[in-house]
Amino acid sequence: MGVLNLTPDSFSDGGRYPTPAAALRQARQMVAQGADLLDLGGQSTRPGATEINASEELARVLPVLELIRASSGSGGGGPLLSIDTFRAPVAAAALAAGAHWINDVSGGRRDPGILSVVAEFGCPYVLMHSRGDSRSMDGLAAYADVVAEVREELLRASEAALAAGVRTDQLIWDPGLGFAKTTEHNLALLQGLADLRREGFPLLVGPSRKRFIGAVLNEPRPRARLWGTAAVCAQAITQGADVLRVHDVAPIVQTARMVDAIVRSAPPVPAREGPEAPAGGFSANA
Repeated sequence: MGVLNLTPDSFSDGGRYPTPAAALRQARQMVAQGADLLDLGGQSTRPGATEINASEELARVLPVLELIRASSGSGGGGPLLSIDTFRAPVAAAALAAGAHWINDVSGGRRDPGILSVVAEFGCPYVLMHSRGDSRSMDGLAAYADVVAEVREELLRASEAALAAGVRTDQLIWDPGLGFAKTTEHNLALLQGLADLRREGFPLLVGPSRKRFIGAVLNEPRPRARLWGTAAVCAQAITQGADVLRVHDVAPIVQTARMVDAIVRSAPPVPAREGPEAPAGGFSANA
């Protein structure tokens, strides 16, 4: 999933695509580099971001969505298009204009009406874990067991979506790296992604250029965090992630293909002989 931020204030690429034509060029480049779908966002969700209203968000997103769709021709070709929004009116208008997915960083918390929209259109719905909003989330990063609590909160959000008419096969989970999580929380989640994947929902992971990577690498420049992002993506794949949401498509496509090849070709590791063998043995694919 290639990130296409249509905002002036996103943390690493705000203002880089100020016109629909510029956004279309970036969209074409990401598709040429191997993106399977594009995620268009008109509202920055970085910590401390100022929220705009639905009308302004649509004014940023719809022209680009319509231009990408028009440039794909009438044969239904072109990339899958996801809309990064937590607002029901934005989701409804974008889906009516030809968007394919909705990616909701609030998992239905901010505007529960978005669940009915997703149910009506029957589209894939990325349900992300988060707490609070852009201004309050950093103060809500408190967990006794971050993996278990994220799993429970995602399950509750999924139950709300199903109660609103969303089908199980529409749901995609996102653990929400960087959203109401410290660096230590993010690292623990990356170690425990397989526990989330065992719940049976496809898993989307979005680590691209994020603050916790900068903290580990002592790298304050978001655009210089590519190789840290690649390392996180490799870990996510080995833990069962299905979709990677990234800014730097070409190098992460290469990373993903290489890790996929290694994981697919790795034989199970046999249990060791003798009294020091772990109970039940162990497996490279466990």
